[in-house]
Amino acid sequence: MENFAADLKTMVRTPLEDAHVKAMREVGVVSVKKAGEMVQEPGAATDEFHYVLSGELEAVDPRTNTRMGNATLGPRQFFGDLQFLSGGKSLAGARAVVDSELLCVPRAEMLRLMGDMPEMSDIIVTVLAARRRRALEESDSALTLLGGEQSVDIRRVASFAARNRIPYREVAIHSEEGDAIAARCNIDRAYPAVIFGQGQKIDPPTPEAVAAVIGLDIAVASDELFDVLIVGGGPSGVAAAVYAGAEGLKALVVEDLAIGGQAGTSSRIENYMGFPTGISGGDLVGRGEVQAMKFGTRFAVPRRAATLTQCEKRRFHVALDNGQSVSARALIVATGVQYRKMPLDRLEEFEGAGVYYAATEVEARWCRASEVAIIGGGNSAGQAAMYLTRTCSHVHVLVRGPSLAASMSDYLLSRLMAHPKITIHTGTQVSELKGKDVLEGVTVQSEDGDRPLGIAALFVMVGAAPNTEWLSGLVELDDKGFVLTGAAVGGRTQYETSCPGVYAVGDVRATSVKRVASAVGEGSVVMSAVWDHVNAASD
Repeated sequence: MENFAADLKTMVRTPLEDAHVKAMREVGVVSVKKAGEMVQEPGAATDEFHYVLSGELEAVDPRTNTRMGNATLGPRQFFGDLQFLSGGKSLAGARAVVDSELLCVPRAEMLRLMGDMPEMSDIIVTVLAARRRRALEESDSALTLLGGEQSVDIRRVASFAARNRIPYREVAIHSEEGDAIAARCNIDRAYPAVIFGQGQKIDPPTPEAVAAVIGLDIAVASDELFDVLIVGGGPSGVAAAVYAGAEGLKALVVEDLAIGGQAGTSSRIENYMGFPTGISGGDLVGRGEVQAMKFGTRFAVPRRAATLTQCEKRRFHVALDNGQSVSARALIVATGVQYRKMPLDRLEEFEGAGVYYAATEVEARWCRASEVAIIGGGNSAGQAAMYLTRTCSHVHVLVRGPSLAASMSDYLLSRLMAHPKITIHTGTQVSELKGKDVLEGVTVQSEDGDRPLGIAALFVMVGAAPNTEWLSGLVELDDKGFVLTGAAVGGRTQYETSCPGVYAVGDVRATSVKRVASAVGEGSVVMSAVWDHVNAASD
């Protein structure tokens, strides 16, 4: 808890100014809480901002209902973490230690004030983000994953949580703590499970169910109309989300897996301006997500767009995979691309049990001290190879073509070739997966014939299939499924599609440059055209 205490000390040094508190008083109410009374229930919606005028608050561990750490909050401090910005549910509780007086501001009003007063916003966002970082670093959360060492389902939840920067704890089934959790939740001690708080079992143990419990998958009213709907939460989608919110547009981002998209799986991006020592894709896009939420943009994860229609009012209606429908005046397609699934027998059987499509800390944990292989020759594959050398005994990079020179940045290729724990196999492809319940090896084909390769994990990072099936034929695509834009298809701007009001940015757009910086630029620039369309559609 030392980091948490440090966060609070930082807040004491940079408290909200008197003008900030005065503005909050104009839209908030003063509430008196008796000693021992709850201020924020764990797992409840974070619909108010709690500022301490007098007294003392303690953070409440939702697993034990006791104080979380040694730090408490005093006058001129406030409770909460990033769930407040997203409108999700609280991952911890708050309770009055002594009789306390609080200034409580509705979330919508607080977000408006933060937009109007940048200095106040900077202080609040810095503290909320620091608390989330601490929770992630210390695995301090209401979310407990039991049995990831045995269950593919639990591993998928762990990957989902990690990629969405949701703090969670992992507990082995056959451990003293695992037995205690199983007994408390009345589940079989050998049965993997996801637990929220003291004993709420999340069933089924899926990313969708977890998102619903913690409030990531926001509810959208059937008659709610957004100015702009952004489908895809990668660099281009999040950049668009930031600028939409900054321009005062009512915006919603729908993402089918994790904010960050394919870029979010990159362990280190070194050629993005402003980060000379590199930054992970998850951290880069995660910062953008916080910015967008600060401006009021909403996010729904994990939700996949299923179909697109347009009504007689020229509004766009996107049906989601959960049966909901979202309506907007303008639509931005930012769904990017996804790695192609290899035509291999038993591939889906081993997904999550030795076959992975991302190389983050979560996946690396399951193949520690083992040999692994990566299929792919792009920068993502190269970055994954470098990252995996930290924990794996050896990394094999399997490339179908004769070299990596045409597909990988020179600086990265040089590092791979020089690294003693990396072997590059050109003219090589996987022909067979081996193992019983988990992957135990593969057979590879090359000019020298077939040979076995004993590996514990296979990372598939090849191909670039655009996610455009859901567009339902309303916009023109090229022969590979990428979205066509610009004057050639009747678009009024570089990013507008053949359907007025629908825009495409990032990797999903035909002829786009497949780089993170380019995607961010397109997501930023497109908003001026969206603004003009929304204003015209509102007349």
